[in-house]
Amino acid sequence: MPKPNEDDSDKMMRNFKLIVFLTVVIPIVALTLFLEMRFEAIEDEIQFLEPGTRDAARTDLDALPWHPVQGQTLYAPAYSHIYHQSGEPRLLTVTLSVRNTDRKNDIALTSVRYYDTSGKERRSLVEKPLQLGPLASTEFVIEQKDKSGGSGASFIVEWNAGQPVNTPVVETVMIDTSNTQGISFVRSATVLEETTVNDSAPTTNATSSD
Repeated sequence: MPKPNEDDSDKMMRNFKLIVFLTVVIPIVALTLFLEMRFEAIEDEIQFLEPGTRDAARTDLDALPWHPVQGQTLYAPAYSHIYHQSGEPRLLTVTLSVRNTDRKNDIALTSVRYYDTSGKERRSLVEKPLQLGPLASTEFVIEQKDKSGGSGASFIVEWNAGQPVNTPVVETVMIDTSNTQGISFVRSATVLEETTVNDSAPTTNATSSD
């Protein structure tokens, strides 16, 4: 039986590589492209939407459906940038998260205002009261490219309810992943004023600055 010459061996090797390429490499490349497209589609689906446009648990109101009997005014720190290395500013994306912790009752956000480092109001983030259903949450985003707030930016949040409820959880989340080393941290809101109504007589308790 004649031995295969070098040309036949080279041909067999080329055929083998072609088979491997067709049966292994191409499917892997195709799967990778498919997964990237799926991830991009998922990101598009979950991109931030303005409050009041997402679902029935978050609804814009023309007027409050109740006479407020409980409410708070909250201060939430927001770091639009922080300083690093030799004092260079590092821009951050800020998310204000408001979560209704009551399992039975709605609350309403009546005011969400964004302030800069000097204490000047930059803009209001709600045009109408925003009603949150039981255990519903909403968020407000200050984009990383928005430099107007500065390192000492803040939110003032006001909410109320038509009956006694669990107080909501209000937090700010700061994050940046643009560099090789990412950074993120969370800050909780502080109560400035708390209003309750007992026997139709409103009382307001302001926290001390001491």
